[in-house]
Amino acid sequence: MPMMSFGMFQFEIGTLPYQELSRSRGWRYGRAPALGARDASQYLGPDADVITLTGALIPGLAGSFSSLEELVAIGDRGQACKLVDGLGNVLGSFELEKLDHKASTFMVDGLARKGDFTITLTRARDPEEIAAAALGLTTGG
Repeated sequence: MPMMSFGMFQFEIGTLPYQELSRSRGWRYGRAPALGARDASQYLGPDADVITLTGALIPGLAGSFSSLEELVAIGDRGQACKLVDGLGNVLGSFELEKLDHKASTFMVDGLARKGDFTITLTRARDPEEIAAAALGLTTGG
């Protein structure tokens, strides 16, 4: 069972097992100054929703360097993919914004035995949000 799926890519022990997951979400407000009072505010909608995955891969034990190249190919396509957690909850459509990789612990032939990675996924507009915006409606989430 995968830890998480990003489109067809599955995060699991054999691919890229992350050790940390952090999520940052925000909301936007328009503000107008008011004389003698706090600024007036109006809710404008959701702001950035960013998930960061960090971990280490140690080929033969956990993960493979070829999995990083699979993610690079997904990023090169520039398309949002559904992100689904290990329990089957759909977190939304996300874009691969950044992939950082640092290789270490080299063997005599230059082959790295360890790789640390950080993956940044940013929430994209889901088709439902686009349709609702076109109709002047708002959606939650």
